[in-house]
Amino acid sequence: MLTNIGIPGLILLLVIALIIFGPSKLPEIGRAAGSTLKEFKSATSDLVSDDTDKEEKKKLKAVDK
Repeated sequence: MLTNIGIPGLILLLVIALIIFGPSKLPEIGRAAGSTLKEFKSATSDLVSDDTDKEEKKKLKAVDK
């Protein structure tokens, strides 16, 4: 979806964001977006690791029987 933006499109988006939000709000918005992505990434990695842990426990139980 966002892979076809390119450099000119990205510059245009940044200029529009600068016009809409102003230079004082952009760092706050960037920080909020970064922390949101960090939390999302850690939550998804926790879910994936939980699933693999459950699968490994099932395999160990099957081997013990």
